[in-house]
Amino acid sequence: LQVDLWQPSSPFHIVEGTVTDVRVPQNTSRRLLPYLQQANIQYTILISDLQKAVENQTGQRSYRNRRSLSEYNYEVYHSLEEIQDWMYDLNKTHSDLVHMFSVGKSYEGRPLFVLKLGKRSRPYKKAVWMDCGIHAREWIGPAFCQWFVKEALQTYQTDPAMRKMLTHLYFYIMPVFNVDGYHFSWTNDRFWRKTRSKNTRFRCHGVDANRNWKVKWCDEGASFHPCDDTYCGPFPESEPEVKAVAHFLRKHRKQIKAYLSFHAYAQMLLYPYSYKYATIPNFSCVESAAYNAVNALQSAYGIRYRYGPASSTLYVSSGSSMDWAYKNGIPYAFAFELRDTGQFGFLLPETLIKPTCTETMLAVKNITLHLLKKCH
Repeated sequence: LQVDLWQPSSPFHIVEGTVTDVRVPQNTSRRLLPYLQQANIQYTILISDLQKAVENQTGQRSYRNRRSLSEYNYEVYHSLEEIQDWMYDLNKTHSDLVHMFSVGKSYEGRPLFVLKLGKRSRPYKKAVWMDCGIHAREWIGPAFCQWFVKEALQTYQTDPAMRKMLTHLYFYIMPVFNVDGYHFSWTNDRFWRKTRSKNTRFRCHGVDANRNWKVKWCDEGASFHPCDDTYCGPFPESEPEVKAVAHFLRKHRKQIKAYLSFHAYAQMLLYPYSYKYATIPNFSCVESAAYNAVNALQSAYGIRYRYGPASSTLYVSSGSSMDWAYKNGIPYAFAFELRDTGQFGFLLPETLIKPTCTETMLAVKNITLHLLKKCH
């Protein structure tokens, strides 16, 4: 039976008692359900007609072709082209706080754009890196990165905390890390996860960009098989997107104090290590930052996030960007798993963009201010 694992990402993580979310083709479900009953495995159908759910979300696209920034709607999902136009517009209209640049090119030759956000108040400033959309189908990620920029620019004048953040720090924000995959999830396969690089020996495309980093590469929780969703690639940093970001982070490692990566879905705030069960040296600082961030997040709508080391809170996975950032001297490395816990999965409705981003914003501000306070 061919199924698409939504949670966890790899069959290695499925043990007795694991709650597992799978997507199955319509004809497969007729064979799967009797099998589950026979095996005495409890199941719930979360979305009975996924095709319809996808069409509902991407159907009414035509009315969205706005041109001007003032009408940009942050409560809908945007195509890659729209997001890149948005970045370009911001760069023009907010040149005092925004600088757009590219760290390289994707496999298919698209520019890898990053926004540098912050007041040019002094020559040297510490920085925070944020990326969204390492996994193509996790659309709420790029929506949050855009939301963060919008909030920063809109509240900079009125909110002392935001002013402090933009005065004392730079934010490097990459709204779409996996540009080729994200584009493909809009045009061909809504549930595509990986990059779009071609494998010559196999007919399968793509590498899991969050298993391709040079930290315990292709060990537990990653696959050597090019057709798997967690394929680690032929070698570390084989993906031009990963290589470009790794190069940028290495170059700025002295400046960058926090690495934040946004994923979906699970409602978790994770920190290193992902590849092993071990305690990081600065555990107490990172743990208290996570605890406070999760409490701040919950204060908005009562959504409870679990938090902890990725290996024991989610599952063991090797070659992740978060572990790599931490290993390369960035003391605060976090991965957010945004809403929800499986009711909608990767198809989080647009009506939930605003609450999800609002609460996540509180957590990110909390972590950032924690960073400025210096951990005690």
